[in-house]
Amino acid sequence: MTTRSVGVTVALALAGPLAGQDRVGTLLVAHGADSAWNARVEAVARATNTGGPMVVTFLMGPTARAQPFQAQVARLREEGADRVVVVPLLVSSHSGHFEQIRWLARQTDSLDHTMRHHLHEGGIDRADSTVSIVLAPAMDDAPEVARVLADRARALLAGADPTLHAVFLIAHGPNDPEERAEWMRALRVLADSVQRSVGFRDARTGVVQDDAPPVVRAEAVAGVRDLIALQAAVTGHEVIVVPVAISHGPFTDKKLRADLAGLPVRYDAAPLLPHDEVVRWVERRVREQTGR
Repeated sequence: MTTRSVGVTVALALAGPLAGQDRVGTLLVAHGADSAWNARVEAVARATNTGGPMVVTFLMGPTARAQPFQAQVARLREEGADRVVVVPLLVSSHSGHFEQIRWLARQTDSLDHTMRHHLHEGGIDRADSTVSIVLAPAMDDAPEVARVLADRARALLAGADPTLHAVFLIAHGPNDPEERAEWMRALRVLADSVQRSVGFRDARTGVVQDDAPPVVRAEAVAGVRDLIALQAAVTGHEVIVVPVAISHGPFTDKKLRADLAGLPVRYDAAPLLPHDEVVRWVERRVREQTGR
C-alpha cells in the first residue's frame, strides 16, 4: 500500500492554504445506505456551521445517483463557494471508500478497477478540474469520536461500576493487511481514551473484516470472540461492547449481534450518529483545512 498524505490541495489554481476572503463550501461524503441511514448524515450537515454552504453526497445507494459527487461540487460553486473542503464521514482514512474519495477529489489518478466501476455504475464521477478542492482526513482516532464512544459505553453501563467491567470496541475493518493495521492503531487510541475517561478495568479492540471471504471473516470473528471471552473471564462481569460505525444498518443491528451471540456482553448497536460531537468533528476538519 502506498503511503499518502491527506489534506493536500488538488486544484492548480490553489497556491497556498485556504485562507483570506475566499468563500469555502463543504462537501460531506458518506458511504450511504437506506433513507434512514442517510437521514442521520443529512442531519449532521444541517447542524454544522462552517461559515459557508454545505451539501452531502453518498458513495452508494439511490441517493448517490440522485446527488452525485460532481453535481454537489457544482452546486457549491453555484451557491458562491470559491473552494471546496471534502470531509469524508468514514471511520477510517484507510479503506477502499476513502480511496474512491481521493480519486473523486483528484488527489490520485490511481483507483482499483472494481472501486472505479462501482462509482461509474452509480453515475458518480470527478468534479470539474478547475475547482479548488482540499480533502480532509476521515474520523480515524479523533478525540470527538472517542467522546461519542465513551458516551455509548456509559449508557450500556447503566450506572454500574466501570472498574468492574471491560470495554471492547468492534469495527468493520478492511481486507488489506496494511489498512487493517492502520484501523487497529486508531482503534487502540480510541479504546485507551474511552478507558481513561470512563474508568474501565480493561479496553480491547477488534475488526470482523466484514467484506472478506467467509473463511477470513469467520477467523476474524473468532479472534474477537476469544478476546471478549477472556475479558469476561478476567473481570467476572459482562463486557461492554461498542460498535465503531457511522449509522444504524444490517452491520450493527444484525451481523454484529450474531457475531456476539452467546457471549457475556452488553451491546445495543448504537452507532456514532446522532451525536453533537460528530458535528464538532466536521467543523474542526473544515477549520483545519482552511486555517480559519
